[in-house]
Amino acid sequence: MQLAGGKPCNWPQARPTIRRVSDATIHRRLASELLLEALADTPVVLVHGPRQCGKTTLARLVGEPAGYAYFTFDDEATLAAAQADPVGFVADLPERSILDEVQRAPEVFLPLKSTVDRRRTPGRFILTGSANVLFVPRAADSLAGRMEILRLHPLAQCELAGVASRFIETLFTGAFATRTGERLGGALLERIVAGGYPAALARASASRRAAWYRAYIETLVQRDVRELARIRALDVLPRLLAHVAAQSANLLNVSDLASPFQLSRPTIQEYVTLLERVFLVDTLPPWHSNRLSRLVKTPKIHVGDTGVACALLGHDAPALGRDRAALGALLETFVFQELRRQASWQAPVTFHHFRDKDGAEVDVVLERGLYEVAGVEVKAAASVGPADFRGLRKLAAAAGDRFKSGVVLYDGEVTVPFGERLWAVPIRALWETT
Repeated sequence: MQLAGGKPCNWPQARPTIRRVSDATIHRRLASELLLEALADTPVVLVHGPRQCGKTTLARLVGEPAGYAYFTFDDEATLAAAQADPVGFVADLPERSILDEVQRAPEVFLPLKSTVDRRRTPGRFILTGSANVLFVPRAADSLAGRMEILRLHPLAQCELAGVASRFIETLFTGAFATRTGERLGGALLERIVAGGYPAALARASASRRAAWYRAYIETLVQRDVRELARIRALDVLPRLLAHVAAQSANLLNVSDLASPFQLSRPTIQEYVTLLERVFLVDTLPPWHSNRLSRLVKTPKIHVGDTGVACALLGHDAPALGRDRAALGALLETFVFQELRRQASWQAPVTFHHFRDKDGAEVDVVLERGLYEVAGVEVKAAASVGPADFRGLRKLAAAAGDRFKSGVVLYDGEVTVPFGERLWAVPIRALWETT
């Protein structure tokens, strides 16, 4: 095993490693404990995230054994009843109720507030939403102080592996241990292409998963996006999302995103915001420090799931292995999304990227509280060298005593130190015990 800089991976032909996800895996969500804790002391708990990521399954798994009645606003009769008489609809709800896809019926938010205020019992309502309900003024205003919000993501790799990963905790403590394991090789490509949506992972082959993702995007745009906003060119959104997928892990450049379309920059910016609202796109803000003045202040843009991105771009695992530029960007997005998914059921962590005007960068900067900073650089390579730690060293200097550790994640075999608080760590450590 060499640890000399920058050698690209030679991707071996992989045996298929992505198997159909089981019902047990779908039901064993690590966010379930957080939901139970919130219901114990909060009247309303909102579980929101992209459609088909498992929100309904989680809500019913936790709620129905405790006696919660289930209502979905995807049912047109239920939706019509709530819209026609929201006060009466809420008044007639059972004591404990699940209201699914609540963004479709914003009329119920004020009646929910009144009901909760009359009797402030913990665990009255579980809400789910496939759009960011906080963008609905009636929800943000009426349920403030009465509602806890849980973000549910598609399945994390550690959930698929059945492991409660401690990678983030190890990152903040810097307690990595020198060890040796096996490269993922082509299996890593398959994980990137497969993504994390339960319904896609339940399919038997890569081609069937890709077909699910394409149909998912078409349905989401035609239904949820149409309900959220009146836009002139609905057909632009799937193409714009594909364009975002091609630029994933790059600095957000609205002019570049607008160039294939006959639409203004402000319109494209509105569309990107709309894609964020339905959890298909994430923007990653820059990290700032008073110690450095030459920092790039532009956010990065990431597609919300690499399975969606690969389906839109037509990448299967072999094609992704041949396209080094696409692989590097989508691997970075894959790691960022895995970290975000793991952080969603742990102590609050905020995410940023670091880049200065000399070109030094760190792909993902994690902050926990006011005094802990860590960095993750991602390399689509089987080897790591000192030059790969340039950005992490600058981040460490800027963060000072707050800097806890920095790692270069790569598809190699060994976890090994590269100086004080700096480590080279195989990517598979994200979902294995560290």
